[in-house]
Amino acid sequence: MDRREHLKLLFAGSIGTGLLLSSCTEEDRDTSRQIITENSESYGRTAEELLRDERLQSETFFTDHERETVEVLVDLIIPADETSGSATEAGVPDFIEFMMKDLPSMQTPTRGGLMWVDGQCRQRFGEPFTDCSESQQKDVLDDIAYPDEARDDMQFGVRFFSRMRDLTATGFFTSQMGVEDLDYKGNRANIWDGVPQQVLDKHELSYNQKTLDECLQADEINKIAEWDEAGNLLR
Repeated sequence: MDRREHLKLLFAGSIGTGLLLSSCTEEDRDTSRQIITENSESYGRTAEELLRDERLQSETFFTDHERETVEVLVDLIIPADETSGSATEAGVPDFIEFMMKDLPSMQTPTRGGLMWVDGQCRQRFGEPFTDCSESQQKDVLDDIAYPDEARDDMQFGVRFFSRMRDLTATGFFTSQMGVEDLDYKGNRANIWDGVPQQVLDKHELSYNQKTLDECLQADEINKIAEWDEAGNLLR
């Protein structure tokens, strides 16, 4: 299993809410899309939250070198493949930049971790992380990517890399690119077609015509049922 597939499985199991639209009719779905599209920057946000977001977006945390290091690192965690782009192409560095400002407690350990990675590369290869070859970069990361196997003197790096891996996976798989990569369907209505025919045959059972006539058909999923005063289904 490659790195992307491993992260995908870990993240898919943690999704608790729908990310894609689902509603009763196509007209409802169009209305929902219009509301969200027209208010994409403020949808679901209070005035105070919007002001805070605007302030955080106007600030910059990472230096140019730190930003470049983050971009290289996240693309090593989630590289581009035949079905999707890389973490950087999905906007993950911007997400991590925002998280640094949204949760200031992450700033010192993250900045320290970037310095630690640079220090390891300079010690081993005489160059900062971004100037090393990909094989050299992976040589350092392999020492901190597996907590159960890491040496005691690598524990600071282990904690840093685990945090960056979590941030990268979260940023990627909550982006449009990541959701499409997961093939996540969201809260969509299921259509139950009844007991499979082979099961009915095995038990010598069958649906009566009234049940077949009144059960919801796939092509009627968005139609509203109508009943007469006697309780008979009209359509």
